[in-house]
Amino acid sequence: MFSGDILRDAIISGSNNIFNERQRVDELNVFPVPDGDTGTNMSMSIGNAARELSKQAGKNAGEIAKIAASALLRGARGNSGVITSLLFRGISKGIGSSEEVTAENLVAALSAGVEAAYKAVMKPTEGTILTVARIAAEEAKKALSAGADALGVFKAALEGAKVALDDTPNLLPTLKKAGVVDAGGRGLVVIFEGMLSVFENGKIIQISGETEAAIDNGEGDAARNAAAEFEGEITFTYCTEFIVNRKEDKADSDAADLRAYLETIGDCVVVVDDEDIIKTHVHTDHPGNALEKALTFGQLVNLKIENMRDQHERAKHDSENAKKKPVNNSTNTEKITSVEPTEEFGFVSVCVGEGLENLFRELGVNTIVSGGQTMNPSTDDILKAIEQTPAKTVFVLPNNKNIIMAAEQAIPLASRKVIVLPTRTIPMGISAVIAFDPDLSDEKNAIAMQNAFSNVSTGQITFAARDSDFDGLKIKKDDLMAMENGKIIFTDSDLTHCAVKLCQKMCKKDVSFLTIIFGEDVSENTANRVQAELNEKFGGKIEITVINGGQPVYYFIISAE
Repeated sequence: MFSGDILRDAIISGSNNIFNERQRVDELNVFPVPDGDTGTNMSMSIGNAARELSKQAGKNAGEIAKIAASALLRGARGNSGVITSLLFRGISKGIGSSEEVTAENLVAALSAGVEAAYKAVMKPTEGTILTVARIAAEEAKKALSAGADALGVFKAALEGAKVALDDTPNLLPTLKKAGVVDAGGRGLVVIFEGMLSVFENGKIIQISGETEAAIDNGEGDAARNAAAEFEGEITFTYCTEFIVNRKEDKADSDAADLRAYLETIGDCVVVVDDEDIIKTHVHTDHPGNALEKALTFGQLVNLKIENMRDQHERAKHDSENAKKKPVNNSTNTEKITSVEPTEEFGFVSVCVGEGLENLFRELGVNTIVSGGQTMNPSTDDILKAIEQTPAKTVFVLPNNKNIIMAAEQAIPLASRKVIVLPTRTIPMGISAVIAFDPDLSDEKNAIAMQNAFSNVSTGQITFAARDSDFDGLKIKKDDLMAMENGKIIFTDSDLTHCAVKLCQKMCKKDVSFLTIIFGEDVSENTANRVQAELNEKFGGKIEITVINGGQPVYYFIISAE
């Protein structure tokens, strides 16, 4: 059995271990953009828990697990960080209020963590951190049945996780082609290895001298975006999301009944619930049927129905970037203050770059969260921005695929109504806020803004972080990569030529407006040269706007509408 203090030290040791190994985990990313930051996001997420736990002493195991889960939730960054927080939230539920960690409640904790993570992920993909966690829980259960104690159970879980990690390339062809294992799964193994050091030897793994020096230089806080997320073919037309506010007489109703029904009419079903709400997601051809069934459980809020077939082709692999700006390394435990809501509606937008920040403010955004392409803000960062927005209903624009999950985690924590619009790019966010109509209700605005940004095509130009044979393209380190809606479509060596070529490919027959946002590493002369060449090629038929966004990493962000 492990006491609360031992569990505290184990989580701190796991946090230190992933911090030491974060760059090696980052390098496992198969997408060649300059990010690959699963390790960094997982480190920063559990690091928030470690800082909070370092202040605790004399608490039982259940209390320690609860404190860790709460801090991890608020500190979660990127999809990998959110999944890690979900695993530890389930672990907290499994341990409950127990004084110590026993073999029995450890098995229950690992199983509950896996269940929570699988339930919350929009489209669980085997061969990822989810698989590694699931196999770990299954091996722990086998060890318990064989009579193992708490240490034996945890060791079995770790060994199972390692075996599952080694098998991830067999489950995901992209991993096998790149010759790597899943980054998130590797990060989880590293955390468990750090925890075992305490459970088995009573030794907390310390932050290495190299990483301590990085902290002193400010490099240790460089936040990068998380690992690529895989998307399959569209089988059903409508992405349907909503929250059910449970009826009083339905507080104890089993949300599994709703999930079972949704699985008969669609796929990608996610149903997460507590005593008050049921958060739901499904891809279906019959959204009305989904809503009718949900209404039997209570009232619907935050309704969103998206026609996925109307959108442009999405990336099979997408990841978010970072390299230059440091993130706030505060403990995130200070009390969050809320301003009085004086307006009906308000906006929080995530972006980085002085020009982009000014643009969003000019469009009416109240609060800016610094992040996106160069870092993933935490759930706590987003929650603070929400609470500082003087509105009864706050729309959140993540503007980055890897920030959406963290933003959604803030919904039940906020003191006001929050609607997260799943904007994956800066152009989507701009289009959404332009479409806002103060005379409409929040639900109607959400639908209108969703429709607006779903018609936006986004282009991006960045550099290759490594040599890669990706999606049929031979890519060399430092090549310019042109992407359309997340998919790499060609490489180049000349920035002006690359930008002009990408814009031409994006300008289909129905495109009337082209917005070119240039980054901090692009001169105004280069941007103007691109605009002049495009004006000549299009003969004035397309309105072209050039904006100095000042964003790092991405030389150009392009919007075609």
